[in-house]
Amino acid sequence: MQKVRKAVIPAAGLGTRVLPASKAMPKEMLPIVDKPAIQYIVEEAVRAGITDILIITNRGKNIIEDHFDHSVELEERLEKSGKTKMLQQVRAIADLANIVYVRQKETKGLGHAISCARSFVGDEPFAVLYGDDVIIGEDPACGQLCRAYEEYGLGVVGIKEVPREQVARYSSLKVDPLHDLLFRVTDMIEKPAPGQEFSLYSILGRCVLPPDIFEILDHTAPGAGGEIQLTDAMKELARRDSMIGVDFTGKRYDMGNKLGILQATCEVALQHPEVADDFRAYLKELVKTL
Repeated sequence: MQKVRKAVIPAAGLGTRVLPASKAMPKEMLPIVDKPAIQYIVEEAVRAGITDILIITNRGKNIIEDHFDHSVELEERLEKSGKTKMLQQVRAIADLANIVYVRQKETKGLGHAISCARSFVGDEPFAVLYGDDVIIGEDPACGQLCRAYEEYGLGVVGIKEVPREQVARYSSLKVDPLHDLLFRVTDMIEKPAPGQEFSLYSILGRCVLPPDIFEILDHTAPGAGGEIQLTDAMKELARRDSMIGVDFTGKRYDMGNKLGILQATCEVALQHPEVADDFRAYLKELVKTL
């Protein structure tokens, strides 16, 4: 089975749920302790064996390109200052993978954004890592999906059960268990109204798609919110009996949500080698005042 070596990261959203922070800074660049959210996503893809990454941006997001490029002046300053460890960290960011960019000139939905990746993908399977979703765990979530693709040769979605009251914000999948954390997905609905749910399993942040998804997107009509929904295109794959779901391990943080950003910052800080002990002590004192 063909190995998954390409990934697409849609990062063209306006970030309205985290305004005003996202007015001048893309939400993908909001920090989790000392790294922007999108760096965690790129690092996950690289750990999964991805070598080529396309980041889909739009107007005002050049800062993302700058982050993954070399900064000659900064590197020279760090080198002259003898800050070797910090220099290595900064240089490593630019060498993570072969990263290219394309602009989504109109925000017509996630399905439209993925269509912009057609020439990059060619005739290969590819991973999609949503720019809003940081997933942290020992086994990269993207890698778990890639292994499922290599086992079955079918489209794969990363899934989790969500509280019933939250299903309408995501999607609902019709699933049948296969083995371990793998499921057969045979149908799905985007943002279901009450009573339309197939299950409490939703697609959260990751998928691996075959290249024929582009032909399906070509005839996918606007759906929820008047946008071209990737879920509507993936539904066609599911109904062809061509979709696997992976209940991935790892903790997901919604970086398009203010609470999600705070949770990610707090929990990552508690594991960070430089600040964990002091931050834990601070939290213990803070809790006494609540």
